[in-house]
Amino acid sequence: MFKSLKKLVQDMKQILTIALSLSGFFVFGQLTPRVSPQSKVEQKVGLTDISISYSRPNVNERVIFGDMLPYGEIWRTGANENTIVSISDVLIFGKDTLNAGKYSLYTKPEKDSWTIYFYKTIDNWGTPDSWEESNIALKVVAKVETQKTVLETFTIDFQNIESRGANLVLAWEKVRVEIPFTVNTDVKIKANITKVMAGPSAADLNNSAKYYYDNKMDLKKALEWSTKAVELRPEAYWMYLTKAQIQLELGDKTAALETAKKGKELAEKEKDNGFISSFDKIIGNK
Repeated sequence: MFKSLKKLVQDMKQILTIALSLSGFFVFGQLTPRVSPQSKVEQKVGLTDISISYSRPNVNERVIFGDMLPYGEIWRTGANENTIVSISDVLIFGKDTLNAGKYSLYTKPEKDSWTIYFYKTIDNWGTPDSWEESNIALKVVAKVETQKTVLETFTIDFQNIESRGANLVLAWEKVRVEIPFTVNTDVKIKANITKVMAGPSAADLNNSAKYYYDNKMDLKKALEWSTKAVELRPEAYWMYLTKAQIQLELGDKTAALETAKKGKELAEKEKDNGFISSFDKIIGNK
């Protein structure tokens, strides 16, 4: 019995020792910085937001391109997890368009040019187990620029930033690649200008009028907005309710009754009992 108990104690000690060793390993792993630290570059180009998350390896006295990274092979464009590009709107590379979304950034370095791939899956460690052509959202070829001095840490950046475009820059060792792209700034600005010049929508006017009514602000101004709203959307019975409420608050019961009757008629066609009841309250207030 005593031998069995002694054996049990020894086994428990061994388990505890292993557990503490593993615990120390994981804590140590968490506290130790990565050899290739994580980085993130964010840039607004025109009205388009772009962010790139990637890990940054160092040269460390190695020959990178053509040796550590053989020419003609797909590279994760960084280290560790996928380098991920997030864009809020389309990017245009020459005649090709990359839609808004998230992509892995892969490259195939050659001596004189690189092929840049925006890849649809973003949960790979390194390159995908199976490279699928159907997952390539966009492919771009860019020329290599050779630098005189060594750039120790791999860098992704944006240069020549203008309202209509910029250059995506990949640089490491003595290699620099710039990929120019444009954005739809002009299209967006024209659409915004057209909207502003056309004036506020019926919904904008009605919401503004209701805000003024609810907060006991300038009711005459609120009535002006509300009147314009029902002129723009004469079928919107809920906007008649806003107008009738404002008229009633201003003391014009006759006008409020007329507006409420029009609104109720429209609400009855849509069988909207909630608004019918609200109009009835105003009509009964005459």
